[in-house]
Amino acid sequence: MNNALHTYLASIEKDYKGGKATEHTYRPALERLLESLAPHIEASNDPKHIKCGAPDFIVERKHVPLGYVETKDIGDDLNKTEKSEQLKRYRASLNNLILTDYLEFRWYVGDKLRMTTRLASVGKGKKIVPDADGIAQTEQLFAAFYATEVPTVNTPKELAQRMAALTKIVRDLIQNALTTEDDIADPKNDKSIGVFHQQLQAFKEYLLPELKPEEFADLYAQTMAYGLFAAAASKPAGKPFSRAEAYMYLPQANPFLRKL
Repeated sequence: MNNALHTYLASIEKDYKGGKATEHTYRPALERLLESLAPHIEASNDPKHIKCGAPDFIVERKHVPLGYVETKDIGDDLNKTEKSEQLKRYRASLNNLILTDYLEFRWYVGDKLRMTTRLASVGKGKKIVPDADGIAQTEQLFAAFYATEVPTVNTPKELAQRMAALTKIVRDLIQNALTTEDDIADPKNDKSIGVFHQQLQAFKEYLLPELKPEEFADLYAQTMAYGLFAAAASKPAGKPFSRAEAYMYLPQANPFLRKL
């Protein structure tokens, strides 16, 4: 058995047998596995994104995104998850995606299911029983996952479609973030209001007094997409480009967009 997979299953079994594990408990083991199966891989698990509904892991090689991983708890029905609106949205927007309950792995490319493997099953006494064929197949799945190239854009139509799909994800994340902020806000303390509610109030005060939260999420997402596109199109050749640097390439004549 691949040593990395052996170590991974041992860690999963230890947590599972403890009886107190949740979906999140197994994520450090998966992160270590993802980073051990190929050189120069970085797997990032960001709890802030989890609350907002983003894919649970982004997998990068030398800071270049390769794909995403969505996790569910051991024993969750992945057939049901596959039909959920969340996963339909991810499959439509993310070119290279793995769905897993930590023991079964489903790999999608461009919304198409390419491969399903089962690394292990739960046996008596909560023992994790490796699957001999599944081990080799799971190694193949990850090798293919890491080898899948980020698609290039060849036509204006392709660019518009990809930007629209990603903008929808951003819109949904903002809507979920507003709900999360509502849940943790203190009605007796205005200073506890979250950052998106602060910006919603600013939009209503300066732009659209009747703006609803769902309209704000859509407007905000479209503005972000436009701003990033405008910045990328204005970037001098050979200069690095990231979200953190984008504002530098936006025109001084649009201070609102630069600040946003």
